[in-house]
Amino acid sequence: MPAQYIQIEKRPPLAVVIMDRPCVHNALGVAALAEIDAVFAQLREDPDVRVILLTGAGDRAFASGVDVSDLNSLSPRAGATFFLRAQETFRHLEMLGKPILACIRGYALGGFWELALAATIRIAADDARIGHPEVKFGLTAGYGGIQRLPGIIGRNAALRLLLSGESIDAREALRIGLVEEVVPAAELMVRAEQLALTIAGNAPLAVQATMQAVNELLDWRADQAMLRESERFGRLCGTEDKAEGTKAFLEKRKPNWKGR
Repeated sequence: MPAQYIQIEKRPPLAVVIMDRPCVHNALGVAALAEIDAVFAQLREDPDVRVILLTGAGDRAFASGVDVSDLNSLSPRAGATFFLRAQETFRHLEMLGKPILACIRGYALGGFWELALAATIRIAADDARIGHPEVKFGLTAGYGGIQRLPGIIGRNAALRLLLSGESIDAREALRIGLVEEVVPAAELMVRAEQLALTIAGNAPLAVQATMQAVNELLDWRADQAMLRESERFGRLCGTEDKAEGTKAFLEKRKPNWKGR
C-alpha cells in the first residue's frame, strides 16, 4: 500500500523521510504510526541506506503534533494503549542501528516533535519553534519525551518546557542543548546532508556499535519508565480537564480548568 502521510526519497547512502501533510503543518494522527513503523523497518533492512534524514514537508513545520481531534476522542484505556504503541514505534527508531538526523524547520510541537527526540542528532533551521504544549490540553507528553528530554537538556530545563507549555526559538534550543546545530533555513537540508555523508563515510559496524554502546549507557531503565508514562497519559484522558482542554482548542477559546 502506498504511504499516505510519509514519503521516502532514497539518495544512497542516504534516505530522506518526509512527514507529508503540510496543509495542517504536518500534524499526524493515529493512522500515521503504522506508516512510520513500516517506513523505518524498510530502511533498517536496506543495505544501500547508511544514514536517514527526517524532516517535514513545506517550510512552515517539522511537525505540529498529534491531531487534537484524535486526542479529543481518546478514552483512558484507548489513550494508554495508543501511546504505548507510539512509544514502541519511537523506540524502534531510537534503536534502529542507523543514525537518524532530524532536520527541523518551523513549528516542532508535541507528540510528533518527540520523533526528533528519538533521533540521533537534531539540526534546526533558524526559524524553528520547539515546544511541548500538552499541559494546555490537560495532558502530558506521551511518546517517551518525558523520559528523553531530561537526558538531553537536564531536569530543570526539561521541566520548564513541559510545565509551561511554551515554545522556544532555535537559538534558545541550541543554548540549552536541545538541538546540536542551527543554520539558516535555506541551508538546512544541505548542511544535514553534509553531516550525514560524513557519518556514512565511516565504518558502518563501528557506527552501529557506537550507537549501541551509548544507548545501553543512557537507556537501561527506559522501557519501564515509558510504560508508566503511557499509564499516566491514559489516566489523564479520563479527566474533565482533558475534555475541556481539547474542546477549547478546537473551539479557539481559553480553557476553563476544573482540576478534575
